[in-house]
Order: sequence, then structure tokens, then C-alpha cells
Amino acid sequence: MTRQWLHLHLAAPLMAFGGVTIDHVGPTRDYPSASALTGLFANALGWRREETIAHQALQDRMEFAALSALPNGRHAPLVVTDMQNAKLEKNDKGWTTWGQPEGRAGATYDSPHRRRRDYLADHDTHVVLRLNTDDAPTLAHLAEALDRPARPLFLGRKPCLPTRRLFAGWIEADSPHAALKALAAQGLTGRALWPDDGRPYEGALKYDLQDLRNWKSGLHGGTRIVCEGDIA
Repeated sequence: MTRQWLHLHLAAPLMAFGGVTIDHVGPTRDYPSASALTGLFANALGWRREETIAHQALQDRMEFAALSALPNGRHAPLVVTDMQNAKLEKNDKGWTTWGQPEGRAGATYDSPHRRRRDYLADHDTHVVLRLNTDDAPTLAHLAEALDRPARPLFLGRKPCLPTRRLFAGWIEADSPHAALKALAAQGLTGRALWPDDGRPYEGALKYDLQDLRNWKSGLHGGTRIVCEGDIA
């Protein structure tokens, strides 16, 4: 059965797709996660963080695949690591997601606060996405929101501003992998990720991916089985 897929083009000098964060290290995946795409669309639609039911419902409805169009014969993404150091004093305060500045408890200390953040440099990613029900928001609503977002959009982290229009048109295909092949017919080839559908794909890796979020708790919400391979 042929379906309509939204074609999303993610391009920026630096972008980050998140990953499993341990301590102060914030890695990036090679492909956008389900939770990252949910957040991107929610921001475009103007949803507030507290609207957890709407976020969860959108994530649960999404089916998508992603392709990294690597330039100049590159076989792997170029990762740039940013080491962030800040010395915090007793009276320093920081912004929070709940609307009130947060202060420090205890005395001043001399050691800096350290964070490591990884970014994809000069990356070019294409996403094909559909929704498995006709509830609102529809694919057309998402496309319109990308062109006229309620708030500024960023690709993973706030400094990562897109360099081009995110909505790149429509694709007709009967599966995520077929939608990727439709991109290849347009000259867009590279390494790709798509949900496992039980079919054999020669040369593809199959594994569990931890990219789902429980939007009510704000924590990791499970895994899904995906395939990764070359699209040519």
C-alpha cells in the first residue's frame, strides 16, 4: 500500500542527535532519535514542555527512516567535541526548565564545572516520516509548522541552527525502506537507518536502539529494533 511520507532535510554547520548520557558526557547519534524528532515538531507547533500527553501521542504515531548523505566520499560522520568549563561561585545562579533560577548550596569551590558535548559537523541528514493515524496534528500540519514555526527551531541543541528549509517535500512509498530508495532515485545516497519490518536486507545490521522517551517522566522510555545499511 503506497503511503505519503514527509521529507525532512536537516542541515547545519553543527547539530546533535543526542544519545545515552553518562555523567558529564553528552554524545551524539549518527541519526535523529524518535524523541528528538518529537521535540522538533512540538517546538514548531508551539507546544509547552508540560503537554506531555500530546508529546507522547505524537511520538507513538511516528514511523520514520533517516539517511546520512555524507559529502566527498566520507564513510562516517565528522564528530566535533566541545569541552565546556565554568567556575561556579556560591552566589551564581542558572536558568532552569521550570521557570525559576537555580542557585548553589554550599560554599564556593575552586574546581570548574565540566561538560563534554559532541556535535556532528557539516552533516546532511534526510528523514522520511509518516503518522500511523489520521489524528491531529496531521502530516500537513507538521509540514506547515516547519515552514512557519511558533518558535525558532534548532537541531538537537540550541546553538545548532538549520541552514536551510526543513520541509523538503513529499515522498510516495509503501515502507520506510522504500521511501529511502525513493530518495536514492533523487540522487540522495548514503548510510541509513530504518525500522525493522522482518524483511531480509542484504548487508544491513539489525540491533536494539534506545531512542524512545517517556514524556511523562522525562526519562528513557524503551527500545525499538532497527536496521542500518547503505542506500544506493
